[in-house]
Amino acid sequence: MDFVFVDEVKAALADGEPVVALESTVITHGLPYPQNLETAVAMATAVRQGGAVPATIAIIQGQIHIGLTKAQLDYLAAREGTAVRKCSRRDIPLAVAGGADGATTVAGTMILAHRAGIPIFATGGIGGVHRGHPFDISADLLELGRTPVTVVSSGAKSILDLPATREVLETQGVPVIGYGADVMPAFFSRSSGLPVDGRLDTPAQVAALIRAHHALKLQNGILVTVPVPEADAFDPDEAEAAIAQATREADEQGIDGPAATPWLLRRVAQLTDGRSLRANTALLQNNGRVAGQIAAALSR
Repeated sequence: MDFVFVDEVKAALADGEPVVALESTVITHGLPYPQNLETAVAMATAVRQGGAVPATIAIIQGQIHIGLTKAQLDYLAAREGTAVRKCSRRDIPLAVAGGADGATTVAGTMILAHRAGIPIFATGGIGGVHRGHPFDISADLLELGRTPVTVVSSGAKSILDLPATREVLETQGVPVIGYGADVMPAFFSRSSGLPVDGRLDTPAQVAALIRAHHALKLQNGILVTVPVPEADAFDPDEAEAAIAQATREADEQGIDGPAATPWLLRRVAQLTDGRSLRANTALLQNNGRVAGQIAAALSR
């Protein structure tokens, strides 16, 4: 089916200029209004600062959009908390066929970015294995195992079972890279203590890895993990205490499945008086900037 490209993204792809895909669930399910809109704009600006064109991906009234206009960003941001479908692989055709609005997850964005010819995608944190629910495994991990897009993130969200998530990534054959780091970050915090498969320190080094990966025609993704900036990092002990309480409350209230992650992130933000939210927005912008730099290096 045809995608709708904003003119800037269409021209950049045609000319071989660097483009970075951005997800839309951070707008509709990740942050409250108006921080969701402000963060979406700031992240797109950070991609530009890195030297690339941002392309936020979403489904609006059943049509897949690669890049959004300001009016479309405003529309999705205002619908935060409403029944916008959260779109992973299984949900995309349902939203399209039903003429619905859909916000793409990490997995959904990877699929559509790959189909649109965009090799790099920036996000905050990927999904993973849920704490206390080892069979509740995010589709993000499986998509990383079968879609050749490089995902720049601050690891998996720390509300998850990070050791189990790391194991699934290994099983899926996903190279986990530490960008300027020897261990995986833990989303709000700079270190999870978990190993990476390799450390790379510059955009050019990551671009060389992506080229080798593409030359081998491997059909899995690459995960580039970028620690949250030190000035914005969240105390790991305080973060863990808030996450443990939020997870316990979610279990008591029967909150699980796709609803769990946005609920947990908001509850952790409440329990930390917004400090986790500030770390979240800071790492989103930093990841956008790094992804833009990698995309620029790859285009050269």
